Amino acid sequence: MRVAIVNDSLLAREVIRRSVLVRPDVTIAWVATNGAEAIERCCKDRPDLILMDLVMPDVDGVTATARIMHDCPCPILIVTVSINRNTTPAFAAMGAGAIDVMALPANWRHGNELLQKISQIERLHRPLPFRARPRSPASSGPQPGMPLILIGASAGGPAALAELLGALPEGFAAGIVLAQHLDTRFADEFIRWLQKQTPLRVRCARQDDTVETGTVLVSAENRNLVFRENGLLGYTHEPASYHVPSIDALFFSANGLPNSYLAAVLLTGMGADGAAGLKALRDAGHLTIAQDETSSALYGMPRAAAQIGAACEILPLARIAPRLKMFCRMSYDAHGNRTDWT
Repeated sequence: MRVAIVNDSLLAREVIRRSVLVRPDVTIAWVATNGAEAIERCCKDRPDLILMDLVMPDVDGVTATARIMHDCPCPILIVTVSINRNTTPAFAAMGAGAIDVMALPANWRHGNELLQKISQIERLHRPLPFRARPRSPASSGPQPGMPLILIGASAGGPAALAELLGALPEGFAAGIVLAQHLDTRFADEFIRWLQKQTPLRVRCARQDDTVETGTVLVSAENRNLVFRENGLLGYTHEPASYHVPSIDALFFSANGLPNSYLAAVLLTGMGADGAAGLKALRDAGHLTIAQDETSSALYGMPRAAAQIGAACEILPLARIAPRLKMFCRMSYDAHGNRTDWT
């Protein structure tokens, strides 16, 4: 695996270099000291992964990430010394297409977390198969007739979610459950940031939680957020997945909820998480939407969904919120009769 390092600090570059070279199959493709140099180097020699700092002279990590993802797309992991002071640019970088954000290791002897994150990124192209599990009838959960919207997002997700949820009105007549691939240590910051982008209420999903209209429930633990057999939300380590939270786990768990008008949306991201679950929901007669290639920062997950016919509709990001508003109006007009969207 060829890794590039982008950081203006000599000490940080050396810590990262020594951390990743613990793996015998990792080599350093090149090193850049600012974003401008990284853009130029990447377009000439695209590595397997870029480890990008946020705060740098000339061109910062957010701008460099956006330019690289536009000109010569490449997996990017943000590795920065101070995330707490840079939450806004961190989520901006993820919105531009960075896969994840993590803190710089204190020294190379503490580089295990960085190595684990790199291994996880490698496995994004080899998602585990998911199978729907039989469900017994739910006794509670979403209220009969209340529209339920599930959203899955990964790299590029924060910016896409800001636009999508920002276009929905306060008091939106649907409950929303969101699975965004994100290090759970930053979940609270992400929820606070997302709340500033939308008039909807945004909060973390709790164990035994219920869906509420006008509210976005966000997965905020290092486990999968799923609908349990009683229809309530809960966290579980099952099924095992390389992606936490697993979008597939959320989508599969919602299949079979009784009396639910359900729509599922799969947004930008690397890999294929969510595609199989989206297909199961479409096969069950629910409305399924995948973001189109042009508006996706990374057209991995939506592409996987499109390739297996999982999406009833493939839409540019700007058209997804209006489509969900129409879905809610039509759900209520149906007076209890399920609409077949397939």
